[in-house]
Amino acid sequence: MSYPSGPNPYAGQQPGYGYPQQGGYGAPQPQAQPGYGYPQPGPAGVPPQAPYGYQQPQAGYGYGGGGGYAAPSYANWGARVAAYFMDYLIAGLIPGILITIGYVMIISATVDYANSYDAYSGTYNSTPEVNPVAYLLLGLGGLLGFIIGLVFIAREGRTGQTPGKRSMGIRLVRASDGQPIGFGMAFVRRLCHVVDGFLMLGYLWPLWDERKQTFADKIVGTVVVRTPR
Repeated sequence: MSYPSGPNPYAGQQPGYGYPQQGGYGAPQPQAQPGYGYPQPGPAGVPPQAPYGYQQPQAGYGYGGGGGYAAPSYANWGARVAAYFMDYLIAGLIPGILITIGYVMIISATVDYANSYDAYSGTYNSTPEVNPVAYLLLGLGGLLGFIIGLVFIAREGRTGQTPGKRSMGIRLVRASDGQPIGFGMAFVRRLCHVVDGFLMLGYLWPLWDERKQTFADKIVGTVVVRTPR
């Protein structure tokens, strides 16, 4: 049996459809394409662009920009005291005026009655007459103050800030995760201020405490932190 002589008739032909190409030694290998959701590389000197739907991680409470945990910046004692007095002035202005007017009316009626005493007869020439409006003003002032206080507590529980705290750039948050504590715990925290009032020691405790907490803060697990301006 003889074979045809001459050049190979199949030399230089391309493999058919579906036949894999084989690269020789040193031939460049195909590069894997990044999958869906993977940041795509851009031109030289330009940072890669995240594709549609790719979510960048957000920095939260205690989260440092470099990816590590960063301790929160606690509010100093002076800022907390200033915020307290601001809230007191805002919440107590109108109720305080009403209550003051009511007490002035009661005191005035009492003085008038005392001045009517007749030393010669040993009797009073009049009867104590207090205008009922005085008691109405006292009750209205007390009720209004209570309602404003509840509004402030609800705001503090939901956002961590009262008007005074907001003006001072500080916020009340849960110590464990930096989230608002809600109305219920904010109300309990206000009740726990009774403990702080013992010799005023609890209100002064933030001056030397590591996390600048009052006794009420320690009981309910809260801290007051500074917010970025």
